[in-house]
Amino acid sequence: MKGSELISSIAVETERLMMVPITIKERALFERLQTDPAVIELCFDRPSDAQLDAKFRSKLVPWQPNQDNWLCLVMTNKESQRAVGITGFSLCEGVAEVGYLLLPEFHGQHYGSESLQGLIDWAVSEHQIYEYQAVVTQGNIASERVLHKCGFRLEQVRMDAYQIGSKLYDDHIYRLSFNQSV
Repeated sequence: MKGSELISSIAVETERLMMVPITIKERALFERLQTDPAVIELCFDRPSDAQLDAKFRSKLVPWQPNQDNWLCLVMTNKESQRAVGITGFSLCEGVAEVGYLLLPEFHGQHYGSESLQGLIDWAVSEHQIYEYQAVVTQGNIASERVLHKCGFRLEQVRMDAYQIGSKLYDDHIYRLSFNQSV
């Protein structure tokens, strides 16, 4: 199967969400998620236009299990047909590093945990991925709650590991592992 066929066949469905690979049509969504202060405050600094463009182009590369590029899925509410955010992972040496960003108007509605659990269920079932990691910036309590709800456990704290603006933050490293007979 060719890369473009592989990525176009990816569709992850949960009770309220349909998640499919990001396309060029979601540029405005991606840009908002990367620049809205309510989204990025405890994630990263606002990227420059050039950085934003490079990040977006990298997410359009078709995902394949044997490569370390990101699988970036747009989360769409099935009922309203509105995009609520993006989710995905990058696979490196058998460990999937997960990430998710939600539009501010959808914060607190459990889309983060629903999308992450759906993504993990799909990855275990379809690709036998049994190891997951997430890095959360100190103070990002909402993301930590999402991870806890999905079974992740805090494994390590890296002191002063990440800078946002002029402030250093600790990185909280979360892990989730499944018995491979799942």
